[in-house]
Amino acid sequence: MSKTIVFEVEVMFGDCDPAGIVFYPNFSKWMDASSLNFFRQCGVPPWRELLRTRGIVGTPLVETHVRFVRPASYGDRLQVHTHVAEWRNKVFIHQHAIRRGEDLICEGTETRAFVIHPPGEPDRIKAIPVPEDIRSNCS
Repeated sequence: MSKTIVFEVEVMFGDCDPAGIVFYPNFSKWMDASSLNFFRQCGVPPWRELLRTRGIVGTPLVETHVRFVRPASYGDRLQVHTHVAEWRNKVFIHQHAIRRGEDLICEGTETRAFVIHPPGEPDRIKAIPVPEDIRSNCS
Protein backbone atom coordinates (compact mmCIF):
# COMPACT_ATOMS: atom_id res chain seq x y z
CA MET A 1 0.00 0.00 0.00
CA SER A 2 1.14 3.55 -0.66
CA LYS A 3 1.59 6.41 1.75
CA THR A 4 -1.56 7.89 3.25
CA ILE A 5 -1.75 11.67 3.12
CA VAL A 6 -4.36 13.65 5.08
CA PHE A 7 -5.89 16.81 3.59
CA GLU A 8 -8.02 18.91 5.94
CA VAL A 9 -11.17 20.75 4.89
CA GLU A 10 -13.32 23.18 6.85
CA VAL A 11 -16.94 23.02 5.71
CA MET A 12 -18.12 26.51 4.82
CA PHE A 13 -21.70 27.78 4.75
CA GLY A 14 -21.67 27.83 0.94
CA ASP A 15 -20.74 24.12 0.84
CA CYS A 16 -24.14 23.22 2.28
CA ASP A 17 -27.59 22.79 0.73
CA PRO A 18 -30.76 24.43 2.13
CA ALA A 19 -31.07 21.61 4.69
CA GLY A 20 -27.69 22.60 6.13
CA ILE A 21 -25.81 19.47 5.04
CA VAL A 22 -22.88 19.33 2.65
CA PHE A 23 -24.11 19.34 -0.96
CA TYR A 24 -22.88 16.01 -2.31
CA PRO A 25 -20.69 17.26 -5.23
CA ASN A 26 -18.46 19.00 -2.69
CA PHE A 27 -17.19 15.62 -1.51
CA SER A 28 -15.92 14.94 -5.04
CA LYS A 29 -14.33 18.41 -5.13
CA TRP A 30 -12.49 17.66 -1.88
CA MET A 31 -11.36 14.23 -3.11
CA ASP A 32 -10.00 15.88 -6.26
CA ALA A 33 -8.13 18.47 -4.18
CA SER A 34 -6.80 15.71 -1.94
CA SER A 35 -5.57 13.78 -4.99
CA LEU A 36 -3.48 16.76 -6.11
CA ASN A 37 -2.29 17.36 -2.54
CA PHE A 38 -1.27 13.69 -2.31
CA PHE A 39 1.21 14.07 -5.16
CA ARG A 40 2.55 17.38 -3.86
CA GLN A 41 3.13 15.87 -0.39
CA CYS A 42 4.89 12.89 -2.00
CA GLY A 43 7.36 15.25 -3.69
CA VAL A 44 5.94 15.12 -7.21
CA PRO A 45 6.50 18.45 -9.03
CA PRO A 46 3.43 20.57 -9.91
CA TRP A 47 1.63 19.58 -13.12
CA ARG A 48 2.73 22.81 -14.81
CA GLU A 49 6.37 21.83 -14.25
CA LEU A 50 5.80 18.22 -15.34
CA LEU A 51 4.16 19.48 -18.54
CA ARG A 52 7.16 21.67 -19.28
CA THR A 53 9.84 19.09 -18.37
CA ARG A 54 8.26 15.73 -19.24
CA GLY A 55 5.12 16.46 -21.26
CA ILE A 56 2.85 15.06 -18.52
CA VAL A 57 -0.41 17.06 -18.53
CA GLY A 58 -1.77 15.62 -15.27
CA THR A 59 -3.98 12.81 -13.99
CA PRO A 60 -7.52 13.22 -15.29
CA LEU A 61 -10.34 11.23 -13.80
CA VAL A 62 -11.42 8.10 -15.67
CA GLU A 63 -13.92 6.65 -13.19
CA THR A 64 -15.26 7.47 -9.74
CA HIS A 65 -17.36 5.82 -7.05
CA VAL A 66 -18.63 7.49 -3.87
CA ARG A 67 -20.47 6.10 -0.85
CA PHE A 68 -22.04 8.44 1.69
CA VAL A 69 -22.21 7.27 5.31
CA ARG A 70 -23.03 10.29 7.52
CA PRO A 71 -23.91 13.93 6.88
CA ALA A 72 -21.51 16.80 7.45
CA SER A 73 -22.47 20.42 8.05
CA TYR A 74 -21.23 24.00 8.26
CA GLY A 75 -18.31 24.40 10.64
CA ASP A 76 -17.23 20.75 10.57
CA ARG A 77 -13.53 20.03 10.09
CA LEU A 78 -13.09 17.03 7.83
CA GLN A 79 -9.99 15.01 7.07
CA VAL A 80 -9.59 13.41 3.64
CA HIS A 81 -7.31 10.37 4.00
CA THR A 82 -5.89 9.52 0.56
CA HIS A 83 -3.67 6.70 -0.67
CA VAL A 84 -3.10 4.74 -3.86
CA ALA A 85 -4.95 1.45 -3.45
CA GLU A 86 -3.66 -0.01 -6.71
CA TRP A 87 -1.10 0.83 -9.37
CA ARG A 88 -1.79 -0.53 -12.82
CA ASN A 89 0.17 -0.05 -16.05
CA LYS A 90 -1.52 3.18 -17.19
CA VAL A 91 -3.91 3.99 -14.35
CA PHE A 92 -3.98 4.08 -10.57
CA ILE A 93 -6.80 3.90 -8.03
CA HIS A 94 -6.90 6.64 -5.43
CA GLN A 95 -8.85 5.67 -2.31
CA HIS A 96 -10.30 8.43 -0.14
CA ALA A 97 -11.88 8.21 3.31
CA ILE A 98 -13.42 11.47 4.50
CA ARG A 99 -13.63 11.55 8.28
CA ARG A 100 -14.74 13.90 11.01
CA GLY A 101 -12.38 12.71 13.71
CA GLU A 102 -13.03 8.97 13.99
CA ASP A 103 -16.41 9.08 12.18
CA LEU A 104 -16.44 8.00 8.55
CA ILE A 105 -18.50 10.53 6.58
CA CYS A 106 -17.88 9.44 3.00
CA GLU A 107 -15.55 7.19 1.05
CA GLY A 108 -14.69 7.10 -2.58
CA THR A 109 -12.36 5.82 -5.23
CA GLU A 110 -10.99 7.59 -8.27
CA THR A 111 -9.40 5.87 -11.23
CA ARG A 112 -6.93 8.26 -12.84
CA ALA A 113 -4.40 8.10 -15.67
CA PHE A 114 -1.18 9.97 -16.32
CA VAL A 115 -1.60 11.64 -19.71
CA ILE A 116 0.35 13.52 -22.37
CA HIS A 117 -0.59 15.34 -25.55
CA PRO A 118 0.32 12.96 -28.39
CA PRO A 119 2.93 14.40 -30.77
CA GLY A 120 1.25 16.67 -33.30
CA GLU A 121 -2.14 16.46 -31.53
CA PRO A 122 -2.19 19.22 -28.90
CA ASP A 123 -5.98 18.99 -28.46
CA ARG A 124 -5.96 15.31 -27.45
CA ILE A 125 -4.68 13.46 -24.42
CA LYS A 126 -3.28 9.96 -24.27
CA ALA A 127 -2.59 7.73 -21.26
CA ILE A 128 1.00 6.72 -20.67
CA PRO A 129 2.51 4.10 -18.37
CA VAL A 130 2.66 5.34 -14.78
CA PRO A 131 6.14 6.88 -14.39
CA GLU A 132 8.21 4.62 -12.17
CA ASP A 133 9.82 7.49 -10.27
CA ILE A 134 6.42 8.95 -9.38
CA ARG A 135 5.15 5.53 -8.29
CA SER A 136 8.25 5.13 -6.15
CA ASN A 137 7.83 8.57 -4.51
CA CYS A 138 4.22 7.74 -3.60
CA SER A 139 4.77 4.25 -2.18
